[in-house]
Amino acid sequence: MLEEFSIQNYALIDRLVINFTSGFNVLTGETGAGKSILAGALSLLHGARADTGAIRTGADETLVSAVFNLRGNSEALTWLAEHGVEPEDDAVIVRRTVKRAGRGSIYVQNAPVTRADLEELSGLIFDLHGQHEHQSLLVAEQHRILLDRYAGIEQRVVQLGQQFSDLSGLKKRYDRMLASERERQREMDILEFAVREIEAAALRAEEEEQLENEKRILSQHEKLFGALDQIYDRLAENRGGAVGQVRAARHEMDTVVQIDDSLSAQAKRLDDLFFELEDVVESVRDYQSTVNYSSERLEQCEERLALIHRLEKKYGATVADVLDYLQEAQQQLSSLETWEDDKAALQRQISDGERALLSAARQISAERKRAAEQLGGSIEAIINTLGMAKARFSVAVEPRESASGKPSCGASGLDLVSFRIAANQGEPLKELKDIASGGEISRVMLAIKTVLAQNDHIQSLVFDEIDAGIGGEVAIAVGTHLHQLSRYKQVLCITHLASIAVRADNHIKVEKAPRDDRTVTRIDQIDGDQRIEEIARMLAGDRTGKTSRTHAEELLAKYGGGR
Repeated sequence: MLEEFSIQNYALIDRLVINFTSGFNVLTGETGAGKSILAGALSLLHGARADTGAIRTGADETLVSAVFNLRGNSEALTWLAEHGVEPEDDAVIVRRTVKRAGRGSIYVQNAPVTRADLEELSGLIFDLHGQHEHQSLLVAEQHRILLDRYAGIEQRVVQLGQQFSDLSGLKKRYDRMLASERERQREMDILEFAVREIEAAALRAEEEEQLENEKRILSQHEKLFGALDQIYDRLAENRGGAVGQVRAARHEMDTVVQIDDSLSAQAKRLDDLFFELEDVVESVRDYQSTVNYSSERLEQCEERLALIHRLEKKYGATVADVLDYLQEAQQQLSSLETWEDDKAALQRQISDGERALLSAARQISAERKRAAEQLGGSIEAIINTLGMAKARFSVAVEPRESASGKPSCGASGLDLVSFRIAANQGEPLKELKDIASGGEISRVMLAIKTVLAQNDHIQSLVFDEIDAGIGGEVAIAVGTHLHQLSRYKQVLCITHLASIAVRADNHIKVEKAPRDDRTVTRIDQIDGDQRIEEIARMLAGDRTGKTSRTHAEELLAKYGGGR
């Protein structure tokens, strides 16, 4: 419920605070006083796009805020919880700033939100209906939503939508599988060739380094053998080499140590050097005996290295990388080879999903058709009391069709729902969007809201000049229905008709007044004699005339004038 509405620097309004009550709230005033300006300001809290042209001349920004009591509105309270907003005693403050110089701001409590968030939340709190703004009622999808709410199947339709979404995802996945089949086969061919090529090479992790070393030895064998011979000649004992020279030096050192044992350590080092030289000579001789030159083996090494380098160029920088690629390719092949099994499993999932979706959609369709007849009859009965005595109203539930003309199931089921009306006797039923009269649309909307009052989660309804084009008994009937609706909902109504205003629980008078050489819109919550004067003005344009005052008093006495 809207408890308080505050406006600053909007059009003719410099600063206003309006307190609303539960039940029936009416705003009246002379034409041009600013009643619809109030509705325009409230639309900013309903998520409407901001118009900087509405910012009061001389001001840099407009600020609108409202206090909403959400007690009993489980949908709105759930929305707040999901967005981390904590109400205070079930109430929240919603604020919106529109800046002339740039982007404004929107807050719920102290949490910043987007305009889309505001639109979503406010849609759970109040409906705003202007004389020329009945978009929700003129959109066929809204008709389906209202029928589902009346039938009590909203949650099931949400679940059906999820089923439809899941099934659509499976079908897209299947289409991608089919579209990629040629690519899959091409990829398999490439992978299979790579696996065969690498497996045939029978690579070993350390093989490349070993082959490079062997190739280096074989390709320089003459130089290697020459160097080995030189080493042997310079070291070998029997050729006057270093071993023989060191042996002789050892013998002389023995003589020296016998004379002066202070050189015994050097003698020991000389012994170690002799034995090391002998070992080196032995190792060189053994190595010479193992190295055999073979032109065939050199050719084999070069061919093997060429193969390895070719594989590395295609599959990885090293033999280890090539072997890693082999493992990955084998895994990918295994996955691709299960494609047919995956496709068959996906086909089964789609088939099962289609059967489940169709079964649920048929049950929902049957319940819609039963509820449509009841809803249409109830709305027609109310419309007939609102100055459209011969009007007929119908809720049509027709099969949804594909482009080829065949029945199809969408996210909301098998049906297309539309509200249809024949406003005058002898006319065919037409869709609401084809009705030219704003007054007729307003009355249809009022009838729908009356019927759905106990099914609709929205707590507050705002009607901007719903009385357009009506008067007399019709106006009385509209006032009666608005008053009845206000027993279930908070109703805010901007009206020119006294027969509607007299039913108000809270009567707010809107007028223009001069202030500091400027014109401003002001409001007063009126009662007693002030209210009699305002009703008299609305009846005859005469606040103080005896006849108009008497008539005003009679209307207020007859229709209650509040609780």
